[in-house]
Amino acid sequence: MKSAMPGGGHLLKAILSYAAFQNGVFGNVIPLTGNCHQNHYSGPENPSFETGSIKGWTVISGNAFGDASVSSETFYWGGPFNQVGKDFLWGLAQSGEAAVGQLHSSIFRASSVMSFLIGGGWDPINLYVGLVRDSDKKLLFSQTGTNDEALVRIIWDTSAYAGQNVYVVVYDNSTATSWGHINVDDIRTGCDALGDNGQSFTVLGQAHQPVRDQSILSVPQLYAADPIRPQYHYSPYQGWINDPAGLIEWNGRHQLFSQFNPDAPVWGPMHWSHADSADAVHWRELPVALYPPYPSNPLDTSGRFTGSAVRDNSTGGMHVIFTDARDTSWHPNLLPEVVSSAMSSNGIDFSLSSRNPIIAAPPPGSPSGFRDPKVFVDPADNRWKMVIGSGDAVSGKVHLYFASNLSLLSWEYVGVLHEGDGSTGTMWECPNFFPIGDKWVLIYGGDSLGYYEVGNFDGKKFTSQKVGLLDAGPDSYATQWYKDSAGRNLAITWMGNWPSPKWPSRVNGWAAAQSVTHGGLGSKPIKEIDRSTNTARLQMTVDLATTDAPGFTIMMYKSRAEQVTLYYAMASKVLTLNTTNAGYGQAGTWNATIASSQNNKLTLDILLDRSSVEIFAGDGTAMTATVYPRYQESTDIKIESS
Repeated sequence: MKSAMPGGGHLLKAILSYAAFQNGVFGNVIPLTGNCHQNHYSGPENPSFETGSIKGWTVISGNAFGDASVSSETFYWGGPFNQVGKDFLWGLAQSGEAAVGQLHSSIFRASSVMSFLIGGGWDPINLYVGLVRDSDKKLLFSQTGTNDEALVRIIWDTSAYAGQNVYVVVYDNSTATSWGHINVDDIRTGCDALGDNGQSFTVLGQAHQPVRDQSILSVPQLYAADPIRPQYHYSPYQGWINDPAGLIEWNGRHQLFSQFNPDAPVWGPMHWSHADSADAVHWRELPVALYPPYPSNPLDTSGRFTGSAVRDNSTGGMHVIFTDARDTSWHPNLLPEVVSSAMSSNGIDFSLSSRNPIIAAPPPGSPSGFRDPKVFVDPADNRWKMVIGSGDAVSGKVHLYFASNLSLLSWEYVGVLHEGDGSTGTMWECPNFFPIGDKWVLIYGGDSLGYYEVGNFDGKKFTSQKVGLLDAGPDSYATQWYKDSAGRNLAITWMGNWPSPKWPSRVNGWAAAQSVTHGGLGSKPIKEIDRSTNTARLQMTVDLATTDAPGFTIMMYKSRAEQVTLYYAMASKVLTLNTTNAGYGQAGTWNATIASSQNNKLTLDILLDRSSVEIFAGDGTAMTATVYPRYQESTDIKIESS
């Protein structure tokens, strides 16, 4: 780490904590590529399509590819394409999404390593770039896209085939009208495949992800081997997760369930993944807790949506209450969302209630949806209650229910707990409702932002007095609260968001992670995180009274090629997170105004975990972003005044 403090060092009085990015308690990073200096041969003709055509390539079948496939466009609706040079192969440019075809490169001798840029749809069966051995037409490697136009660098260790004649195939057999194409650019071989200008590419690609149950590596080693995988944030080894669910401390261990698709790193029929932890930091994978209701039909997206967990009043077991979502295109006679229940005596095996659905229909005025039940005890009357997210054409709302008995299998509708004015969306998801001191807090997701409201609760109605954002960054949604055995208010949030197309980890077969466990309203990480030092942490206190500088900048994930910046402006007290020159993640700037402290000091606690940054300011402001560095050297931290 480098720290630059111009002006005689008067700007910063900081406590800095830093550790290496890729070692520690999770094992060593495993070398993934062969020696590039051995068997270095030239690659295919026209490897970057800089001729403005597919010269040197052969259309084998279909109409997806041709000279019109080569594009010099630089931007699309989600940002830059990231091509190298002027041109690249844009798979939809010639004949649209649904067109199919195969394109082969010229034959060349395999080097020890090769790399290329890929974008377009995720479909490993029907959309991929592959390497084929010419002698027997065997497909040696293949890589699909990310459901994003932007290009991501893939590296293959081809040393086992060095010297053999091979060719690249661009394969499109998808007739999908959305993400039914593949993008390619900048095919490299030998040492050139591994970096630019002295910077080493981050090694990405499905070829580097062993089948977990068939690998000789331990789970910690497998997780450590992936250079962009967070090390103390929960993520699936393969597949997709979104909302955290069922948070509870049960029998001395913290329980984390997540919305989960194990079959692909994209949203699909929702399962509940399950992990537990002794400290709410280091998570142990457990068997899937809940499965979709109709698993025999892969096209049926019915699933078990978000819900909550409580200790069963009679057995002490774990009782989960959740949304049963039905794909009405396959089940037109069913309602799209109802509430169901399942029970476990051992915390691992869950049995669905014979009385499901326990709430068979939403109340009137719920056209936007009816989902994400959160159960709680009201300390004022010691009664079990439940909030459920909903909305209409005008605004989001939260419904309130009372339990009819301690079984929590029968519920009485009370009415609308609280509704908005439309400014926070017309559907409120993932509501949580709980007391802090003499106030009540309502948190929910609306318009892909996480909100909190603080106010008063009379047992049936909530009166809001203050509204704010839970997180001012781009990658935070679906926060869920729980209280641990020590009485702490804790929360975990999904480190993702629906508007973003940026899931570059899909090339490694997984997508998304959960945040660290927060204390309070996301204002700080829990103290147990202090024992996680295998990546990087920056803790600093800035004495604002000792400088006349206009501001200071913290540069993170920094190398000669890229960086994340966090700038604090003294006059406006605005903190700006900037990812426009940082990695494969969502590019942009996000701002938050930091409240003045009584001692005129700014405190920041910043967690960096390979591909993520979580920023916690002393006033309770949080900012979260996922970065996914392009280069292995992007590990530096630097602080400068301005």
